[in-house]
Amino acid sequence: MPKQKTKAGAKKRFKLTGTGKIKRKHAFKSHILTKKENKQKRNLTKTTLVSKADERSVKQQLGLR
Repeated sequence: MPKQKTKAGAKKRFKLTGTGKIKRKHAFKSHILTKKENKQKRNLTKTTLVSKADERSVKQQLGLR
């Protein structure tokens, strides 16, 4: 049986926490920042967890399932 390949894009975008949840960064923080409020930009900097609905597909892309 061949090795299972992971998605290279998913490897770069997601990290596992110690409890097995998946961390991700917020979108909309890369460009066109002049029209966004400072509070919005500050909140987009923080990491958050992947939603329960998307967790299965992200784990599959990371080769965890």
